[in-house]
Amino acid sequence: MSLQAFYVAATVVALLQFLRVRDKRLVPLVLMLAFLAIAHIRGEWFAARPWHYLAGLAGLALVALIPRKAGS
Repeated sequence: MSLQAFYVAATVVALLQFLRVRDKRLVPLVLMLAFLAIAHIRGEWFAARPWHYLAGLAGLALVALIPRKAGS
């Protein structure tokens, strides 16, 4: 299985989970996986670079949404 197929399948699964539970914290995950799928489909590094940057930004947003423990 290629990396493109993996990211497309992971995006579809995350999107279905979002539609099932309607948890807005899944949106950055769906975006990150979709941007990575697009980047890996593009192939050439210079064409894929903006998509990798967008995936990184979505990953940072995902980290920002991770719940923190009250005592920390």
